[in-house]
Amino acid sequence: MNQSQDCPQQQATSGKVCFVQSYAKINLTLDVLGKRADGYHELATIMQTIDLYDTLCFTTTNEDRISMSCNRTELSNDNNLVVRAAQALRQKLGLRQGLTIELNKRVPVAAGLGGGSSNAAATLLALQRWWQLPVSMQELWEIAASLGSDVPFFLTGGLALCEGRGERITPLAAHWPAAMRWLLLVKPAIGVSTATVFRNLTSSDYTNGAWSRAIEVALQTQSGLQASDLYNSLERGVLAQYPEVAQARQEMLDAGAPYVRLSGSGPTLFSTFATLTEAAPVQQALHTQGYEVYLTRAINPANNDITYF
Repeated sequence: MNQSQDCPQQQATSGKVCFVQSYAKINLTLDVLGKRADGYHELATIMQTIDLYDTLCFTTTNEDRISMSCNRTELSNDNNLVVRAAQALRQKLGLRQGLTIELNKRVPVAAGLGGGSSNAAATLLALQRWWQLPVSMQELWEIAASLGSDVPFFLTGGLALCEGRGERITPLAAHWPAAMRWLLLVKPAIGVSTATVFRNLTSSDYTNGAWSRAIEVALQTQSGLQASDLYNSLERGVLAQYPEVAQARQEMLDAGAPYVRLSGSGPTLFSTFATLTEAAPVQQALHTQGYEVYLTRAINPANNDITYF
């Protein structure tokens, strides 16, 4: 069905408000299997949403356009994934409802935490439910995949194995080891080029996906998952190319982190702790050294957690 033709026009409204939270993620594993014919890389990665989030506020208007503002002014433009997600829904269904979007960013930008992708997915879900749009989850997935490789994961969030470019999602049962209860994230004050990181991969960085499969089994069987079992194919290259990330990693270890892993293509690093008592001194030491530091936890957000006014 061509919904842009068959869906009746929504009556434009003004002044109605919707709030939604948009959660970040970490990569427990990131196996790069090889380069594909289309230029992308084949991946197997286990991702988990975490309790670090941005807040989106949507307000309907009578104007046939979408406008956006953000507390990070450099993100307030039509190329933002939030605007592109809203426009994609409007175009698919032939809607003329106007919208003002306010984005309060707390998740670090370009940090390997999926903040922009999460914003896009939250926009798709919020507008689908708020406006009661006749669009299926499969159609939302197709829009999400067109916006970015990580966007489909955030339609469900939680714990999942993501394959292909990252767009093939296998949800995993929510189980998180007690020994990894607290997550300490540290972001060095540096930007990392994802394209450059992938371009500089060597054959020794490729795997057969065994790390992700092993973690999947350990999580699903609730067997002894060790923090040292986590893996990221991109980590070697990032540490070699970006001395600031390597320095942050060493300072985390020196401060008492039991191990350190890179999330996504970085530059954010993370470690896990069983208790707050263990995590807090490390958090304080790294904060004193000037790093952006976040102490958080794994979370399985409810996709219907939307506030209306």
